[in-house]
Amino acid sequence: MDLTYTEEEQDFRARLRAWLAKVLPELPARPSPDDWPGRRAYDLGWQRRLYEAGYAGLHWPVDAGGRGATPTQHLIFLEETERAGAPYVGANFVGLLHAGPTIAAEGTAQQRARWLPPVLRGDEVWCQGFSEPDAGSDLASLRTRAVRDGDDYVISGSKIWTSHAEVADWCELLVRTDPGAPKHRGISWLALPMDAPGVSVRPLRTLAGSAEFAQVFLDEVRVPVANRVGAENDGWRVTMVTLSFERGTAFVGEVVACRRTLGELARTAKANGRWDDPVLRRRLGRLYGEFGALWRLTQWNVSEAERSAGGVPGIGGSVFKLAYSHARQELYDTAAEVLGARSLSLEEEWTLDRLSSLSYTIAAGTSQIQRNIVAERILGLPKGR
Repeated sequence: MDLTYTEEEQDFRARLRAWLAKVLPELPARPSPDDWPGRRAYDLGWQRRLYEAGYAGLHWPVDAGGRGATPTQHLIFLEETERAGAPYVGANFVGLLHAGPTIAAEGTAQQRARWLPPVLRGDEVWCQGFSEPDAGSDLASLRTRAVRDGDDYVISGSKIWTSHAEVADWCELLVRTDPGAPKHRGISWLALPMDAPGVSVRPLRTLAGSAEFAQVFLDEVRVPVANRVGAENDGWRVTMVTLSFERGTAFVGEVVACRRTLGELARTAKANGRWDDPVLRRRLGRLYGEFGALWRLTQWNVSEAERSAGGVPGIGGSVFKLAYSHARQELYDTAAEVLGARSLSLEEEWTLDRLSSLSYTIAAGTSQIQRNIVAERILGLPKGR
């Protein structure tokens, strides 16, 4: 990956920056954090604008409906949209950043044609049905069962911490299709329509007061066998593809956002006098260096993903996820120091972001899981018992 910008890339940046300057003032006000139907409409409306302008699925392969942009153009897109304060993917997070890329890499031609265009156009929302109430961090311990009945699977079980489930059209669902097989080998990856009979959703309220998570109950839900991505009982391998996208590239845009937040934090500290504290200044400086290093790691991960078969990110995603989760928490702990008593008010956006940051060392695989992956698969250390 060449980190210097070519004339073509500079032209791409200029055209994108001009387009953002034109369209962002035309956007309606963002809905309140708990207005999920409103947030769905807002997020998908922004996605349609990106699609119509040719910026949807920028880094997706052309034969999957994307633009086939270079890694550098992808990173320029992230930098410019964040710099301009453009909307984040929001409710379209799962569809755009890991379900869609998984189907692009592992799905059949019919599956790609059915599910990918609505994601890029902003017509359909996906959620993730991986975690279960009794599985903890051991995802392979899932118990939700799918029993073959003719051309359907009949599914019963429960999923938890399912982001955006109440406004999703589809769910990337892990089910156990062979209960007698070793736990990593009896799993399949299915696309579940959320309006299927037998699916019910119960919202869960988080520490920050948001209801973006839900528990999903599945009572003899029938899903066509044709909705299975990958072979039957090969779902763990497909899941590793999904998690590689989730850990390797799905948080990329957030690194840019954290770098901007760090700048805002420094300006606030200078305005309210906290900048005079040398300990705080050193902490801000160290965070600046850490997020700079994370951005370089991001560039490397994106470049490696583009070179891999199917564009699947490599093991570096676990290194990124581990470091990013902790840096993000420290960023918002530092924000609390800068804000002082203001940091206790739930009216402050930074307070909500701090509470939300607590989940990052759990989401997409806990830090303990990431350390095990790094130890065993990068450092070659022996597996624990």
